[in-house]
Amino acid sequence: MKLLNRSALSVKPTQDFVDWVNSLAPTVGDDDLTLDDVSRESTVYLIPEMETQDALETFVRERYLDVLESELRAWEEDELQWPESLDWGLFQRFLSVEHSYLAIDLDNDTPLEIAEVDDALLLDMQQD
Repeated sequence: MKLLNRSALSVKPTQDFVDWVNSLAPTVGDDDLTLDDVSRESTVYLIPEMETQDALETFVRERYLDVLESELRAWEEDELQWPESLDWGLFQRFLSVEHSYLAIDLDNDTPLEIAEVDDALLLDMQQD
């Protein structure tokens, strides 16, 4: 095991987010996604180690737009389909965030690799 010099944010969609996704492609009855359907769709973001709750809140407030755009893009590439106002209130309504102070790598065999992530790469990975 390796202790990483990072903390982590686990981000999950809320019911409001699911309602938005369902509004993208009109469906009938059972075809709509439910919160249970997407509850397994969390994303983990590694962040700098945070010493205090205030530091964490400040960091999230500074970077919320990056996270929100990433989560929206994962479901809809066309930004014209996104909600009009991508503000802090929408972030709070659309996403549930949990913080973990420690990030531990359990894979002793494979070294960590660093790669720049762009939106196109994320879209390609999700379509596979």
